[in-house]
Amino acid sequence: MSDKMVRIEKTLYPGGTDHVLTMSYDDGTEHDRRLVDMFNRYGIRGTFHLISGRLDHPGYITSAEVATLYQNHEVSSHTVTHQWNTHLPAENILHESLDDRKTLEDLCGYIVRGMSYPYGNYDTRTVELFRACGIEYSRTTHGTMDYNFPEDPLMWHPTCASRERMMDRLEEFYKPQRYENGRLLYVWGHSFEFDRPDYPNSWEIMEEFCKRAAGHENTWYATNIEIIDYMNAQKALRVSANGSILYNPTFTDVWVKADGQAVCIPAGQTVKL
Repeated sequence: MSDKMVRIEKTLYPGGTDHVLTMSYDDGTEHDRRLVDMFNRYGIRGTFHLISGRLDHPGYITSAEVATLYQNHEVSSHTVTHQWNTHLPAENILHESLDDRKTLEDLCGYIVRGMSYPYGNYDTRTVELFRACGIEYSRTTHGTMDYNFPEDPLMWHPTCASRERMMDRLEEFYKPQRYENGRLLYVWGHSFEFDRPDYPNSWEIMEEFCKRAAGHENTWYATNIEIIDYMNAQKALRVSANGSILYNPTFTDVWVKADGQAVCIPAGQTVKL
């Protein structure tokens, strides 16, 4: 066995990419139809946080279209009635979370594991209550303007909102700067904002964003929960003392840099370098 230490860096993502783009939109208004169609045309992936209590109401999508409309994306929770969570007793928060999940899971046919905080409102108590309800991540409304991955997924701060100079963020995203764990561009918003008169030409701006963001070979286009699953698989990767043997105990292929070279460790397999 070689005494040489192999330098392993967990900085790559599916396909050996080192850039990750995800989009995140709240409420489930009828404007999602146009936005989803745009994303699908350009291969952009996103997560849509739905308020189950407003489905089938005027101005919102219908229950019948949830599974088909968002089939290339992720359906996520935004609670039943969109309340200020920090103002609610624990019993109401549990209802808002679990009943929202139950409704959405019946409609989309898979387990809903993420959410975004209504009004971006949360505190330590509400974070732990949502965690107890099976929520694995939740997005805030605090734009960091950087490209880091979340330290605590239950307080996942995005890069920026659609209205926060997202074109500038996209341009910077592809500049040759080093981020220790790759780089993540996370854009969030509400699709109904694109029809507001105080946000002129917003649909055109979003389409231009999608054109410029699409088709980069070094970019993984992912939903929120796919990113969380991959991060968990990265953490689960087992590495030998000298770095020459890697074991992946998960169901997700994991990519790493081994002495600067991209290497895939397939799900459930051991790779000897």
